[in-house]
Amino acid sequence: MSNQESSSSQRAKLSPDEVDVVVVGAGFSGLYLLHRLRALGMRTQVFETASGVGGTWYWNRYPGARCDVESMQYSYSFSEELQQEWQWSEKFSAQPEILGYADHVADRFDLRHDIQFNTEVTAAHFNEAGRCWNVETSHGDRVSAKFLVMATGCLSSTRMPDFKGLESYTGKTYHTGMWPHEEVDFSGQRVGIVGTGSSAIQAIPVIAEQAAHLTVFQRTPNYSIPSRNGPMTPEYEHDWKSDYESFRAAARGSKNGVLTNPNEVSALAVSEEERQQVYERRWEGGGTYFMAAFNDLATNQQSNDTAAAFVRDKIRNIVDDPEVAELLVAKDYPIGTKRICVDTNYFETFNRDNVTLVDVRDAPIEEITETGLVTDGRRFEFDAIVFATGFDAMTGTLLKMDIQGRGGLTLGKKWEAGPRTYLGLMSEGFPNMFMITGPGSPSVLSNMMVSLQQHVDWVVDSLEYLRSGGLDAIEPLREAEDEWVEHVNAVAHQTLFPQANSWYMGANIPGKPRLFMPYIGGVGTYREECDEIVAKGYKGFRLQKSAHREVTAAE
Repeated sequence: MSNQESSSSQRAKLSPDEVDVVVVGAGFSGLYLLHRLRALGMRTQVFETASGVGGTWYWNRYPGARCDVESMQYSYSFSEELQQEWQWSEKFSAQPEILGYADHVADRFDLRHDIQFNTEVTAAHFNEAGRCWNVETSHGDRVSAKFLVMATGCLSSTRMPDFKGLESYTGKTYHTGMWPHEEVDFSGQRVGIVGTGSSAIQAIPVIAEQAAHLTVFQRTPNYSIPSRNGPMTPEYEHDWKSDYESFRAAARGSKNGVLTNPNEVSALAVSEEERQQVYERRWEGGGTYFMAAFNDLATNQQSNDTAAAFVRDKIRNIVDDPEVAELLVAKDYPIGTKRICVDTNYFETFNRDNVTLVDVRDAPIEEITETGLVTDGRRFEFDAIVFATGFDAMTGTLLKMDIQGRGGLTLGKKWEAGPRTYLGLMSEGFPNMFMITGPGSPSVLSNMMVSLQQHVDWVVDSLEYLRSGGLDAIEPLREAEDEWVEHVNAVAHQTLFPQANSWYMGANIPGKPRLFMPYIGGVGTYREECDEIVAKGYKGFRLQKSAHREVTAAE
């Protein structure tokens, strides 16, 4: 048994004493939090539902799963030794390698013994008298902590569709976000896959190579750019590692935390010929860099139309059957306003004889039967069905827990009309509870490795500030939170993003309030906002001393 397996199969022994900080989640946020909190000498307990570290990369093991941010940029920057020693094998790393990186970090910094695996946090109640959080777990553990940090991830609560008859199906079912740890072999099978989002776009080409026949059920077509993935070259790796410090600094001040060589020119400011040449270079270069081809693709409909038309024409040229191509072409929302996908031979897969595309937009899936499913009166039989139906993003995992703040206020009640936070870090009424990359922060619109490190640093620096000042509580002011929520939505509506029924808006979850959740103002701008608030004595926060005297930024 490996060291990883031995550690993951055991639960860390809790001290009966109160801890300083409870961290929920042992993904990349939780690991970095634990590392930094230890350096402060703070007693920390991490709870993790999974049997190992890695967060989303622990669960998302579906065929073809890989990151859409380049490997050299999707990594920690807090340790120069770590940056130099780790070697990525591909330009865009696959899930097993990213999970291996998380395991390496956990072992290198000896983090596992403060993580209790296979343990779900079921409740967290704020004790006003003791000014602490009482946390309960699925194993009946009860622990009290001064501070609670939710490092639960933005895409960690899978959404399983509520299809009639689902329980009657006798074949195998899978969800891309909860994939089995053992290998799944679709060889010789009739497979159906429901959904064509980013996970499906990665999985479909791989499954199609195995299955006897693959039927893809599509409700909404997606724009996707070829990744142009390949082996990591020694030259490219050296270029980054020789000047990582300046590259990281540039990423922290950029729009989305990824160095994309942005073109600071409007798509309408150049000739048609030049515009097509720019798009062609970006398309051939691959990856999400395409959306940085011009500076107004997210804000100007006419400019966006030129990019969308280019990608549509590419799809039509790739897919042999004109009718299938038209079904795969997105037409009713601007490009980039749903998460832009990155693929390897996705559209080419629909030229295979063993792949069928079924449009369910106007004729939704009616029911799941014992042997398959029915849509538009047509019956399909499958040996296995894959649900690539996404997540209850950003809020789902938090709202599944029984989180109660001051006066017994539940987070569900506070957020019933949509999530309300200050900076995406805290929510009024829930003192000393922090969220890493929560709603109202750049989070899913950014390179998560850049954003989560900035949030962890902000949280840990705040705890150090409280301790050095003899303070023991921090909470946003209602007016500051209201102003931030208004600002987040005002900035979003200056762009084209709200035009799409995306999971950024909660549109994939029936009954979920429609509110643009991430902050679209930019990673660099957001960092400046956070730094300015700290420089002004934590403007917009209520700070409290042990004797219950309140301290605000004005003091």
